Amino acid sequence: MLSPLRRALVRQVRATFNDQSKGEKPTPASDDALFPRGSVIRRVHGDVTSMMVGGIAALLTQMLHPKALAGVWDHSDVEEDQLGRLRRTARFIAVTTFGHRDSAHAAIERVKAIHEQVRGTLPDGSDYRATDPWLLAWVHVAGAVNFLDGWRRYAEPRMSRSDQDRYFSESGEVARLLDADPVPRTRTEAERLIADVRAELRADDRTRAYRDIVLKAPIRSVAEAPVQLLLMNAAVDLMPAFARDMHGLTRPMLPPVLRGATFGFARTIRWAFAGEQYRKPH
Repeated sequence: MLSPLRRALVRQVRATFNDQSKGEKPTPASDDALFPRGSVIRRVHGDVTSMMVGGIAALLTQMLHPKALAGVWDHSDVEEDQLGRLRRTARFIAVTTFGHRDSAHAAIERVKAIHEQVRGTLPDGSDYRATDPWLLAWVHVAGAVNFLDGWRRYAEPRMSRSDQDRYFSESGEVARLLDADPVPRTRTEAERLIADVRAELRADDRTRAYRDIVLKAPIRSVAEAPVQLLLMNAAVDLMPAFARDMHGLTRPMLPPVLRGATFGFARTIRWAFAGEQYRKPH
């Protein structure tokens, strides 16, 4: 039985990622998922803290592409629906990583249907569409790099290069099902793709506004304030240097202190969820 402290931490995390008013519950792990137990992607995506840090860093990196930002800016309530977007993204990752393959494919088809509706015109007059394979490839690789680097920093610093390549190969399966192209299969290919997209990235008033919306999100409670500040700073610290510079951000002071505190928080959350996360349904 979990201790009161463990129960409180587990309850808080689950309330953050699941809309309990809609009856949402954590995704149970399946033995018939897209990825088997023991796969690298399950190892990476199963860690709450590094995924939160990597997710914030990923979002800020992805939105440097004007077409990616336009798809969010023009087709969602950017400022008011941050928590909803977090929950939908986290659920998609959980279902496609851990859920039954039928549920994973259904989730992918829902996202593809949404993408069909997301299109428009940029301020410079050029068109964009969320079904663009190249744009999908950018969104995927910017996410994958930050998720993996979050895991390496706060869970497995000595992760082998071969396991890093396996992560890109496995996470790329979902990207290919979403019709992204090209999809990197190794870390080297991922870094090459990011370098190829760099010339298309932009920082302007819209990206700065979005940056501030993300990093200055309303604090839900006084108790959550220190954690939110910690994770936001850890995300800025984790971002690729070019993305941080384009956003006009500076690396937080005393990185060893920040990383040590985040690592300690990550270990605490793992302790709280020990034996609980992604259990098979009874």
